[in-house]
Amino acid sequence: MYIRLDRVHRAVPVILGGFALVAIGVLFAWDVLPGYFPARAHDVLAAFPLAMIAFAYFVYQIVHRPPFRELVKATMLAVAFAFWAANQLWPDLRQAVLFNDIAIALFVLDVFLVMVGWPATSPDESFAETYVAPSYPPVSKRGPGDETSQ
Repeated sequence: MYIRLDRVHRAVPVILGGFALVAIGVLFAWDVLPGYFPARAHDVLAAFPLAMIAFAYFVYQIVHRPPFRELVKATMLAVAFAFWAANQLWPDLRQAVLFNDIAIALFVLDVFLVMVGWPATSPDESFAETYVAPSYPPVSKRGPGDETSQ
């Protein structure tokens, strides 16, 4: 019973992410055939996949129970997507520029934290990442007898 429930919990974010991908397809359909959609449909079509992937990623993190710092960072990324979605949904709102600026700040902060290695974690095997410990001294990738290896 526990294994089945665990599979269901792990499937939920993937299903939500699938909805986001389908929404991207509808968004591209609007790009090709905008006359077939109601006025201002693009605002909703652009906001929905951003909000959906934010929610899906947050659920994904909750299901995988990361350490607290990783959860904080994942929440920050989900909030960045939510602000971007708000900017897309309400582009004429007075706060739209602020929503966009908050999203930009959070995305930049997220990438910066990745670059400085915060939080320090092991690779996420669910993303097929692998970790290879660096060798010391470094080993050449070229084989013996390779004239270019000097």
